Parts: sequence; structure tokens; C-alpha cells
Amino acid sequence: MEKQEKKLALIIGGSRGIGRSIALRLAGSGFSLWVTYKGNHEAARSVKAEVEQLGCSCELIPFDVSNYEETEAALAARVENGAPDVLVYNSGISRDNLLMWMSKDEWHSVLATNLNGFFNVSRMVLFSMLKAKRGRIVVVSSASGQLGQAGQVNYSASKAGLIGAAKALAREVGKKNILVNVVAPGFIETEMTGHIPKEQVLPLIPLNRVGTAEDVASVVNFLCTEEHLYIHGQVIGINGGLAM
Repeated sequence: MEKQEKKLALIIGGSRGIGRSIALRLAGSGFSLWVTYKGNHEAARSVKAEVEQLGCSCELIPFDVSNYEETEAALAARVENGAPDVLVYNSGISRDNLLMWMSKDEWHSVLATNLNGFFNVSRMVLFSMLKAKRGRIVVVSSASGQLGQAGQVNYSASKAGLIGAAKALAREVGKKNILVNVVAPGFIETEMTGHIPKEQVLPLIPLNRVGTAEDVASVVNFLCTEEHLYIHGQVIGINGGLAM
């Protein structure tokens, strides 16, 4: 992109793992960034430094997406001055347990961050996108939301909910030139999956390797940058064949 054409991407949950890779990939494509995170200031400052080394600006915005008031306070004034060209919703936590042993907090905390957070953020950003009559929204779901996963009833429910929400939103805003799509990563090597034995997962993956955060970032980057894009309301699996 030429400097005068630089666009703005808002990345929700952009300080670590998949979010970090998305931030760096979009910065490499010339986007200025707003990167949100909850509390890991060190990781956020590291991403900011890496983005700035690529010649792009990066504003860090710390808040808890599960809290509507915090989300409004963090984003409302910013979007009044203009819509981001891209919204990537990547915020997510897991609190794995079998349903029969799952606590109320394990259920509600995952749904609050993964699904309620999408509502809190999107409601803040959407009006400015509709006013601008342009925008791209990419939601990071999971293969667990497509297939279900034992021990992850809460996580699977939240990620399946994101797919339904994104598809409905796509029907609402498509005529305003706002493209909404979902990426559904499978087993991606991050901090969140570090406790899972690879030898148990690899036999389930036809490509016979685990995915990387960069594998996800490349697809998100395509959905955010491709000029001739006729993909809308779709779920794109990034899973090495785990889910077909």
C-alpha cells in the first residue's frame, strides 16, 4: 500500500499467539493498528515494537471485552472519529472440563469473553462502518465450534455461537459493503494448546502437522486485503484436513 492509502485495522486480542501473528501480517500489508488486550502489558508492548519496526503505527488499547462498559469506554470515542477498515475479533479463553464437573464460572467466563465480547465490540464499531459504507470483519472461531470437542462444551458452544452470529451479521450488513467472514483454526501451536500431546492429535490431521499462527494470519490477511473479494458469510477452516 502507498502511505497515503494506509488503512486501519482493529485487532481484538492481538498481543499473543494467533492475534500477534495477525497483527504482524496486517502491518506487513501496510495497516495501521489498534491492538487490544486484557492485561499482559509486556506482550502488548512487544507487539507494538515489532509493528513499528515494520514502519506502521500501533496503538495499544487495554480493556476486558467481556465487560460492556469497559468496551464502550475504550472504543466509543475512537470510532466516532472514523471507522476502522478492518475488525478482527480474536479474543478467546478456554476453561476446559467435562460438563458434569464444570463450574458455573468456567461456563460463564468462557461465554462472556468469547461470545459476549463479540457483541460488545461489534456494537461499538458497526455503526461507524455502516456510516462509511465499507468494512471487513473477520471472526476467529475454531474447529471445536464446528465439530464439538469433549471437555470443551463451554468453548465449543462459544465458538459455534460466533459462527451463527457472524452469518446473521453478514446478512444484515452485506448491502452496505461490509464483508463478514469466519476463520476456524484447528490444532494451532500456541500457548493455549501447549498442554495437549501432539502425538494424540497428529493421527487425526491428514497433513500430518500441527498448524502455526502464521497459517491463520495468512488467511485473515487475504480476507482483509484482497481487492476482488466475493467471499461473504463463510467459514474457512484452517485445520490441515482435521474437519472437512
